[in-house]
Amino acid sequence: MSHKALTFNDTVILDPRPPRTATLIDALLSVGATAFIAEPGSTGQYFANVSLQEWRLSERPLLLVIAPVFEVESDVASFEPQIIILTPKFEASRARLRLVVPSKRPVEFVEWAEDEDPYSKLSRYFTNVHGRNSPRTAILDDQMRLFVADGLSAAGWTRGYGQPLVSNIRESKTEEEIKIMKCANEATLLAIRAVRQEMYIGMRESEANEWMRRALVDAGLGPASIFATTQFGVNAALPHGGAADKALERQDLITFDVGGTLHGYWSDVTRTFALPESHIPSHHLEIWNTVKEAQNAAFKIIAKNVKANDVDGAARTVIEKAGFGEFFTHRLGHGIGLDLHESPYLRGDSQNQLALGNTFSNEPGETTELGMIVGAA
Repeated sequence: MSHKALTFNDTVILDPRPPRTATLIDALLSVGATAFIAEPGSTGQYFANVSLQEWRLSERPLLLVIAPVFEVESDVASFEPQIIILTPKFEASRARLRLVVPSKRPVEFVEWAEDEDPYSKLSRYFTNVHGRNSPRTAILDDQMRLFVADGLSAAGWTRGYGQPLVSNIRESKTEEEIKIMKCANEATLLAIRAVRQEMYIGMRESEANEWMRRALVDAGLGPASIFATTQFGVNAALPHGGAADKALERQDLITFDVGGTLHGYWSDVTRTFALPESHIPSHHLEIWNTVKEAQNAAFKIIAKNVKANDVDGAARTVIEKAGFGEFFTHRLGHGIGLDLHESPYLRGDSQNQLALGNTFSNEPGETTELGMIVGAA
């Protein structure tokens, strides 16, 4: 089934009906929940275009609420998603103008005044409009701030335990989402290749890093949401950087860990390589080849219903057999999407089964005194 793609403020929104909000409603009904509640963020963006780019968080909560509403149309009965925006009253006009929410039904804006409790106002709305007296059960977005969750609890909302169902919806990317992510990934690779061609022995990490940030923007990513970490030789022993600004020597391998967003979706690419004029010690090349072999081993077993810990184990076994197991100190990978790091996570304790549409990194590595030699994310 095709879905119309809409563009607002450089953010692509895939029509959420179906399957997004419709699938969410099915999840709510399956656990008997009254509503799903989220603050602006990646989950709000996914279901209703309520993102942090559209609405910044403050001490005054603005909440996205999605609830199942029973209706009959042409003698067909069904539960439909009702989208409600709980907004500060003095910002209600801005919320109506700023938040472009795709929805079959009119979006309800519930306003709370400065001298009102916002969470009690939401409870009264459900009582008056939907006839929902307590108990009211909500599935809360896992990124919700604690004081907001506490406020809902004090206003009579019981927290439901269906969050994994919501995560599963986001984890299974659609064909449209995957196309965007492939484009973001390719743009990132083009940026890396462009910078690599201009690098030279003697340059400093900071210089290469600045080139990389500019290349990512020139490739069409960001510009506000890009990241770049550039490490030479032993500095790569710190996985996320932090060492002194090193000059590139002939015996140094180069590690880039970079990415950015395209229409809200992240890329995350790690590459470890040498320049043509480099002279890389044979032991360093042995480690690089071991990591590459580990990455390939993980790729070979990735399939539907395979457990995440088994994928991690496939890569880890290769590195352990090569005698470098003690230096593989991090998980194999993480999910990528509207969040840079999201589920599923590929780690040794995860029993989660991979599903069609999952998108994640595959980045084995060894952190030694020689530096961190990593595969592609």
